[in-house]
Amino acid sequence: MKTSDVIVIGGGLAGLMAAAVAASRKQSVTLLTYGSGSLPLASGAIDFLDAKNPDAAIKNLPDTHPYKKIGAKAIDASTKFFCDVAAQANLPYVGRTSAQIPIVTAVGTLKYSAIVPESMDATKLADKKKIFVVELAGLKDFYASMIVDNLKKYFPDKIFETAKIDLKLLGGRDITCMDAAQLLTDNEQPLANELKALNAGGDDAIIIPPILGVAGNFSRDIIKTQLRAEIFETTCLPPSPAGIRLQRAFIKYLQKSGVKIFENSKVVRGVVEGKKVTGVVVENVVREKTFPARKIILATGGFYSGGITMREFDSPKETIFDLPVFFPTGAENWSNQQLFEDKPQGFSMTGIFTDENLRPVDASGKILFDNLHVVGANLGGCDKIFERSAGGIAISSAYKAAF
Repeated sequence: MKTSDVIVIGGGLAGLMAAAVAASRKQSVTLLTYGSGSLPLASGAIDFLDAKNPDAAIKNLPDTHPYKKIGAKAIDASTKFFCDVAAQANLPYVGRTSAQIPIVTAVGTLKYSAIVPESMDATKLADKKKIFVVELAGLKDFYASMIVDNLKKYFPDKIFETAKIDLKLLGGRDITCMDAAQLLTDNEQPLANELKALNAGGDDAIIIPPILGVAGNFSRDIIKTQLRAEIFETTCLPPSPAGIRLQRAFIKYLQKSGVKIFENSKVVRGVVEGKKVTGVVVENVVREKTFPARKIILATGGFYSGGITMREFDSPKETIFDLPVFFPTGAENWSNQQLFEDKPQGFSMTGIFTDENLRPVDASGKILFDNLHVVGANLGGCDKIFERSAGGIAISSAYKAAF
């Protein structure tokens, strides 16, 4: 098999981003995926850090944090590249790492993220006089009255009105947001007619679940041109149309860029010569197959994705290259006494440490492989869930490793 310039292992956000960046540099790229990745479960928004100004907060992080290895230059460049890829699929994103943008959740609270889909940017809600919250008959886990009750805490001076519309989707059985988004793709006019019947004006806003199609902003564009009011999507429970739109935007970019994508490809080990990884071995039904490459990017995820496992307590293991995994030792440091505490969970800080080029290192800081780079949830040194940095670390580490 022909040698690739870059092999990326993993089809989540970090893997897709790494493959896209490498392809943009005119490198031959092979993407090996096993599973669908985490984007179908994601809101579509990219969190960099739980702070009013993530840029400033990143500067004060400890040296062991992944952001300190990635650096401000790569972080800034990654956000621009990410937004460019999404825009090419007519999926515009707004935001920057120096501020936070509000989006409305499925229960009516406001969540703040650094980079959000334009369809979810709720910044303009503060300027509206009246806010309509629209519920669809048969749609599970979306309740207009609950959303209004919670939004009133943020906007006590606004006029709220709920509406329930029936688009006769799937014969009246219960459906998810993903079902509705798929059914409305290329069939937007029934929803547009119902929303126009609200008679919402230019000073009003309409909040709906994330059902405006599964590819880019094409469905939203069709409906938006027929309304005077601003229209906003909320987040939802998985599967998430917003996350799937983003996944499809990246896959479209990769296909257009000539990236070779091999799905259902379980990488079982690396081919190693000294401090160089010359390829990876993929397990399939009939026999094993070797994919040679000049550079490898590991984006298999942490505990949640199976990139790191632990059969015995205090013995976490990286599953392909057997890289050293760093973790808080001792059961008392592994987790907090209470699940919801205002501090990181020890087990969530487990991961691989790297040098400034994101190459894995051992306990003494020695680089283990010169052409292997680790990105995304594989990286250790922080609780990405607690500090809300998973998306930002995914795209910025992928950019740094692939560039």
